[in-house]
Amino acid sequence: MSEPYARTMELGWQPFALSLIASEVSEEERRPNLQFLHELSNFNFVSTPQGKLGDLLKQGRCKIGNPVGVDYVIKPAEVKDDVWRVQLSVDCNIVGPSYFTHDGALLFEKHGGQDWQPQSFFAKRIATYAPGS
Repeated sequence: MSEPYARTMELGWQPFALSLIASEVSEEERRPNLQFLHELSNFNFVSTPQGKLGDLLKQGRCKIGNPVGVDYVIKPAEVKDDVWRVQLSVDCNIVGPSYFTHDGALLFEKHGGQDWQPQSFFAKRIATYAPGS
């Protein structure tokens, strides 16, 4: 699969479907499947030390907002690995400052065969401390 949009298929059918639906939203296609795009369990392909992302979001009574992104990014030749990126905006009903529990940005990246790594402050918090702990 040489097309960047198709590389998300390597992660499984759910990330691939999420990437396509997110593209439909950004391109303002008619009636994209927002229910699938905002279903927490569809993000369980992202694993953290505390558990699967969708399960952690359920535990934190989170709702996914917009934007949602599941992308494959081609890095320049001098960088070894290309990267998969998952970006979400979430509202969670957990203890903590509202500036990151409401409209919080979750950003995870995966380089080559490595594990998913949290990149945003809120992603690092969820990956380190399960919601409610």
